[in-house]
Amino acid sequence: MASGAPVPLDLTVNGTRRRIPGDTGESLLAILREELDLTGSKYGCGEGQCGACTVLVDGRPVRSCITPAASVAGKVVTTIEGLEEGGRLHPLQEAFIEADAMQCGYCIPGMIVEAAALLRRVRSPDDAEIARAMEGHVCRCCTYPRIVQAIRKAAASSVRPAPAGRAKTGLGDRT
Repeated sequence: MASGAPVPLDLTVNGTRRRIPGDTGESLLAILREELDLTGSKYGCGEGQCGACTVLVDGRPVRSCITPAASVAGKVVTTIEGLEEGGRLHPLQEAFIEADAMQCGYCIPGMIVEAAALLRRVRSPDDAEIARAMEGHVCRCCTYPRIVQAIRKAAASSVRPAPAGRAKTGLGDRT
C-alpha cells in the first residue's frame, strides 16, 4: 500500500468478521453506526460520560464514542444487536421491558450492554454492585429504580448473558 493510503480495518462485530475500508481514525461508534448500520449504540455526549454508546470489546464495556476504531482491530465487539440469540431477546432486554425500565429508551442499549458485562462477572449482584456498574450511565427519564429492578430480575433468571461475539441482528432502534 502506498504511504498515506487508508488502511482497511478488520473487526469482528457480533460474531461476523468485517473489513472497513478507509479512515480508521474514526471512533468505533462512527464505524458501527455509519459503516455497519448498527444503530443501537447511541451518540450522547461524545465524551464518554453518559454511557449511551457503550459496547463490549472482548467482553469488557467501553464507551465507543471515544474509542478509536483502529484500537479494536483483532478484538471482538458486541453491540446491543449482538445480545439476542436465535431471534429471542436477551434476558436483560426482556427484564427491562417487564420492569418498564425505559421511557424514551435512548440510554437503554448502553445500560443493557453494561449490565450484560456485570452479570458475566457477578452471577447475583446486590444493589450496590449494580449501582457501581451503572455509574456513568445517564438516564434523563430517571428510571433508575426500575433499571436496578430489571437487572436483579435478569440475574435471578439464572440465564447467563450470551458470550461476546455471536452473530446477531436487529435489536437497536433507528434513532
